[in-house]
Amino acid sequence: MKNSNFTLKTPLVPYAVVLLLSLCAQSQTAQHMPDQKHDRARVVLATSLPELEGSHLRATLVEVYYGPGESSPPHTHLCAVAGYVVEGSIRTQVKGQPLATYKTGDSFYEAPGGVHAVSANASSTEPAKFVAFFVCDRETQLSSDVPVQTSNTQDSRAPSSKK
Repeated sequence: MKNSNFTLKTPLVPYAVVLLLSLCAQSQTAQHMPDQKHDRARVVLATSLPELEGSHLRATLVEVYYGPGESSPPHTHLCAVAGYVVEGSIRTQVKGQPLATYKTGDSFYEAPGGVHAVSANASSTEPAKFVAFFVCDRETQLSSDVPVQTSNTQDSRAPSSKK
């Protein structure tokens, strides 16, 4: 997995997020509809960010690859995350939210501190790849594992029904 870190000044972060996601969307749209007219840029995700201290903002772009059937253990992110699926489809669930499947060209947002109970390739035969864009107000660990809670569910990747 490649990991590129860079730091942006406070006023540039919102523009960088929109530009990054728009460029990804433009690239995927061009690949899937080569003979059709399309907008040069489109907003694929817009959300308010949590309050950040601001003087030490850090933006980090991470490419995540899942082979067929692969998944990540339950984890949490301390920073806001915007994601864009580049290839295949992924299943994801943050505790307290419904399970969702995102396919190539889809985007999603995760608020800081949520427990990412499910993060997996939705296919057992095709790979999946997405780009995660983290916005943090300091240099910090991007992801932390959380203990797996035992429950009465059959799928250990499913979130526990206990609160």
